[in-house]
Amino acid sequence: MNVFLSIKYHADHSNRGRTEEILKILESCGVKTCCIVRDFEKWGSVQFDSRELMQITMREIRNTHLVVVELSEKGVGVGIEAGYATARGIQVITIASRDCEVSATLAGISEDVFYYTQTAELNAYFQRILR
Repeated sequence: MNVFLSIKYHADHSNRGRTEEILKILESCGVKTCCIVRDFEKWGSVQFDSRELMQITMREIRNTHLVVVELSEKGVGVGIEAGYATARGIQVITIASRDCEVSATLAGISEDVFYYTQTAELNAYFQRILR
């Protein structure tokens, strides 16, 4: 199974630790992951113009079975990715820190919404969801 992680982009990669933790947990469930900032932008060492970046993103979403939206921080790109996946008939699940609010529209297109306090809680959740 291929899983695409949609997460807020930061030029300074301030959420790299959270991103890597989530990807590691997903991969421990036996899935192949895709994260644009890690796999294509190489944490900032490779630059794309916005058109090319969105073409890569949409291609990768089309080649996935599931999009995991991490919404601890809201971002326009995250919403575009979730909407595109839904329009393509690709399942979307949303995860977010307990203190975050997931919009009704995102909740409405998500198969499930899971709130967590620590990323370690995602292990049992993904094990259950990815069976």
